[in-house]
Amino acid sequence: MNTQLLYGDIGGTKTILQLAEIADGQIHERCTQRYDSTAFATFSSILEAFLKQTAAPDSPAAACFAVAGPIADQQARLTNLPWQISSAHIAHAFSIPSVKLINDFEAVALAIENLPDSDLITLQSGQPHAQAMRVVLGAGTGMGVAWLTPVNNRYFAWPTEAGHIDFAPVTPLQTGLLEWLQQRFGHVSVERLLSGSGLTNIFKFLQQNAAVSSDLPSLQLEEDSGAVITALAQTQKHPIAIQALELFAAIYGAYAGNLALAGLCRSGVYIAGGIAPKIIDTLSAGGFMHAFHAKGRFSELMREIPVHIVTNPAIGLLGARQEAFRLFNNGP
Repeated sequence: MNTQLLYGDIGGTKTILQLAEIADGQIHERCTQRYDSTAFATFSSILEAFLKQTAAPDSPAAACFAVAGPIADQQARLTNLPWQISSAHIAHAFSIPSVKLINDFEAVALAIENLPDSDLITLQSGQPHAQAMRVVLGAGTGMGVAWLTPVNNRYFAWPTEAGHIDFAPVTPLQTGLLEWLQQRFGHVSVERLLSGSGLTNIFKFLQQNAAVSSDLPSLQLEEDSGAVITALAQTQKHPIAIQALELFAAIYGAYAGNLALAGLCRSGVYIAGGIAPKIIDTLSAGGFMHAFHAKGRFSELMREIPVHIVTNPAIGLLGARQEAFRLFNNGP
């Protein structure tokens, strides 16, 4: 019996693939490889290279891929790459009996229930309610969001594109930022601020505002320079980079609070994505939670909602693995 599983986390920046073997009801990893997504014209070319590298004698019995983009009829177009992926095409081209595509934040959400406490940093313990809604969100290359709803003592994940809803400024500075971004992009979604390129947008706005009164040399940054800005703030104490991270955290907290209210997520808000673990000091400094709480008449309710940062960088892969295992056991 073929007992191999294939699963992966496919993003606009990187793609991670893993091959595993099922033995004694347990999943045993056999091969893992990370690829630069932008270096390949299609996902199939990455998958072909990976399967050649593993030199497995048989095709996997089941495969699941977490994809950074909306999925319809088991077809996906990545939000930040010109890739189109079809589960039927993958199944046919690579002779895999059962293939499923899931949204990348659906995968993150699926893994939340099985995360150990060591993979979480708690910003607010709150007063968690059993069998209440949860929400998972995370800034990285883009902004991902998924809901978790309790049904019969387990949670079901529901992918969304809530990263593309309108940005709602709550201070005069944020209003100025919105107007500046509107001149550049027209529609300004949350993702225009809460992402790697979003942090870059914030920095550029603040740098332009400070140009008249500051002696700091102007920095010319690439479109997605979030890592550079974070390093400037953390290692060089660059004042505009520090301000950019603080503003980023405040916008992040307000948005997380909006999602918590929208779903009445009394069972928890989980901050995932690639950026949060790198700026934990900024997120823990108070600005994030202040903005999260600042909901007027519902401020006290916001203090009852648990808020956690997910530190496991492979959480999307874990969710895809869980779903591949389910496919292996139960079929599509």
